[in-house]
Amino acid sequence: MKISNIKATTVNVPLEAPLRHAAGAHWGCFVRTIVEVETDEGVTGLGEMGGGGESAEAAIKGLKTHLLGHDPMQLEALYWKICNPTASLYNNRTQIHAAIEFACIDIIGKSLGIRACDLLDGALREKVPFASYLFFRYPNEDTGQGGEEMPDAMVRHAQSLVAQHGFSTHKLKAGVFPPDHELEVFRALAAAFPNHRVRMDPNAVWTVEEAVRVGQAIEDLNNDYYEDPCWGMEGMRRVREFVRIPTATNTVVVNFEQLAACIHNNAVDVILLDTTFWGGLRQAWKAGVVCNTFQRGVAVHSSGELGIQLATMLHLSAALPNLTFAADAHYHHLTDDIIEGDRMPYVDGCIAVPDGPDLGIELDRDKVLRYAELYKKLGPYLYDRDPRRPNWYSIWPETRWAKPGF
Repeated sequence: MKISNIKATTVNVPLEAPLRHAAGAHWGCFVRTIVEVETDEGVTGLGEMGGGGESAEAAIKGLKTHLLGHDPMQLEALYWKICNPTASLYNNRTQIHAAIEFACIDIIGKSLGIRACDLLDGALREKVPFASYLFFRYPNEDTGQGGEEMPDAMVRHAQSLVAQHGFSTHKLKAGVFPPDHELEVFRALAAAFPNHRVRMDPNAVWTVEEAVRVGQAIEDLNNDYYEDPCWGMEGMRRVREFVRIPTATNTVVVNFEQLAACIHNNAVDVILLDTTFWGGLRQAWKAGVVCNTFQRGVAVHSSGELGIQLATMLHLSAALPNLTFAADAHYHHLTDDIIEGDRMPYVDGCIAVPDGPDLGIELDRDKVLRYAELYKKLGPYLYDRDPRRPNWYSIWPETRWAKPGF
């Protein structure tokens, strides 16, 4: 079996409301690139990556000269063809590789009649718990959603998600407002759900000293971990010295060299594995094996997924022996998806691992067409800009905080 064609389609899938974060905002949608890898035997696999447009599609299509005629079952050779370390010094293709690898794993599963997690030594669980992933959101007049800034509004939002999806872990995306305001919101969430787990993620925007101050102020809560309160491995190591909460990162440990340095320096407790950021499903799973060997905790990270990447997150979660935390997902913020059968449902805060074979999902071609047209109409947005603060720029770690009501 050989790769005969690679196609890329950019889509724009709406969110319930714009999501705010330390560096800017998701402006009310996710822009994603859907990748299809075709073979000479008529089997097609699906992949997905963040961002899109002419440059992303051209990057995918530009790899055809590397990959036409490649056997999709040869995954290690695929990695070296795309992510050769010397070439990547000048042309980082990590996330592109992830999307193509997803598709090749999908092809292998279809060809052999097995699930993606079976290629990772099999499933240890058939359902995966998720956190609520709470953002400060701008209001959306079309959906009637959003507008959460104050503690009572965020608690009501979390209560609604618990009633709808059954979450028992809550993650607050901080780094938008002054730390003391976000501390008040976080403590209100913990008080509203005394039997639930909580976690906070300010996207590495605080100084070490600010991170220590806030971390010590929440030590009494039922914390899973303290995610990326400051930037850099050395900064995270310093925070870990002074705060009695496990630390976690998805920013400073996203490859094996960084993982080795982290373990050597005892810098971070929990490594957040992202199937895109780590460069593929296999790479993230390998990192989980290393973490298990060195007794490091792991959780599955979300980088703003549609159903294809969510499927890879579920298969990764199924195969990790040391997965003790609920996974992250932006998924419940979407109003729709591009896969057949609508969005994957949450049951008691969990999503079932697809029963396959392969990734276990198929494209809804009508939705792909609809949201490709929406992208052509709306175009891209800039992740590091805020549509309601046109003259604002995030300058880390001394950023200019938003004020409630702005």
